[in-house]
Amino acid sequence: MIDAGSINEIKPGKMKRVTAEDGNHILVCNVDGHFYAVDDRCTHEDASLYLGCLKGERVQCSLHGGMFNVRTGEPAAEPAETALKTWPVRIVGERIMIAV
Repeated sequence: MIDAGSINEIKPGKMKRVTAEDGNHILVCNVDGHFYAVDDRCTHEDASLYLGCLKGERVQCSLHGGMFNVRTGEPAAEPAETALKTWPVRIVGERIMIAV
């Protein structure tokens, strides 16, 4: 499990990038008080999604505008075609825990 921080640290509509033990980055998104964790790399051109923006339950890549649903990882707008990896998130007390 990765401790991604406090539930108060990531405000609704905001994101935080955390690093897994293997060095990969995971994006934690707060959608209306619900937390989701997805791979931080766009599957279209390998850009960091952290540099993009969260619009509702979709994260938009800053490079070419591809979008992904952070609940499912599924592509939501072209040029994205391949889903993002997702991880289960649990809230333990006030901590956001990602099961990797």
